[in-house]
Amino acid sequence: MTQGIVTPEIDITVQDARWKAAFDDVIELCDVTARAAFNASSIRPPRTEVSLVLADDEFVAGLNKQYRDHEGPTNVLSFAAHEGVDNLMDMPDGMPVMLGDIIIAYDTTAREARQSGASFEDHFRHLVVHGMLHLLDYDHISDEDAAIMEPLETLVLAKLGICDPYNGGAGRILDHDMERNNA
Repeated sequence: MTQGIVTPEIDITVQDARWKAAFDDVIELCDVTARAAFNASSIRPPRTEVSLVLADDEFVAGLNKQYRDHEGPTNVLSFAAHEGVDNLMDMPDGMPVMLGDIIIAYDTTAREARQSGASFEDHFRHLVVHGMLHLLDYDHISDEDAAIMEPLETLVLAKLGICDPYNGGAGRILDHDMERNNA
């Protein structure tokens, strides 16, 4: 494990202008949130890059169909550039290594926030954390994996002043029966 704070290079692309209208500074919000997730993880490869794309449902639905053979959009897609990040832990200094891509769908994110009773910003930030943790090899497919990933998400969100999305109450954001097949 790398000592100290390691900061990834995060390239944020806003494909759908509604993201900029929804938040005062969506780029800063993404950057702070993604870094919080990265730095809370015990898996922090040195010198990494992450691409984060703020898109609409149509774009995400296309990716979901092309790469996962699932119809329709989902809230967040994470595409890791490596099969496991353990081998990246001892990379020499130099050129950054691409961790992967996170793509978030505006329409689905807004709809889920309304349905859950969470604020749009809190739900969005949860999806950024969720996507970043997927790139760092965390998963929730099995109950055992979820027992590791979900508390880490909750911890990161708490540090950002966001309620526990897995508490089953109004803050519940992801339907994990559905989500386990989507992220």
